[in-house]
Amino acid sequence: MKKILTGVIIIVAVLLAATAIVLKGGESEEIKIPTTNMKITSPAFENNSKIPSKYTCDGESISPPLSFVDVPENAKSLALVVDDPDAPMGTFTHWILFNIDPEVKEVKENSVPQSAFQGKTSANDKKYVGACPPSGIHRYFFKLYALNTMLNFNNPTEDELEENIKGHIIAKSELIGLYSR
Repeated sequence: MKKILTGVIIIVAVLLAATAIVLKGGESEEIKIPTTNMKITSPAFENNSKIPSKYTCDGESISPPLSFVDVPENAKSLALVVDDPDAPMGTFTHWILFNIDPEVKEVKENSVPQSAFQGKTSANDKKYVGACPPSGIHRYFFKLYALNTMLNFNNPTEDELEENIKGHIIAKSELIGLYSR
């Protein structure tokens, strides 16, 4: 019994250590996202503060205004994912935008930048889905990625987007909004 428990502990430790490593051509390579000054902010709410109800299911359920600062000059596109990791059935994707022109400095309230495409949310929509937690305070992560490529697919889910941007991320920033009903 002791040998089995020790074996399980060793396997778990190896798996945990391997989560930050990708095997590439027989060699291991750690995935590192360069440190930059890129920021995503919103004039509607501060980081780690309450999202106004206007942008939730209790209000108009429209997307909040967002600002992008210090996007790397070598970015070919931007991607934005908004999700709620506190959802009862697992992470709920509220919005996906991709192929945003890196020259875009803001996303106006209730709009999509001209160059961008929307992906599939957990509600199976291609639009912003406002925060709507069933209970308690939930965290809403607005994740901005600067990429060294344009993405070529139609209607991706969050998992598909994140799989396709691996190895193409040159900067990442996030803004966290909070909401409870």
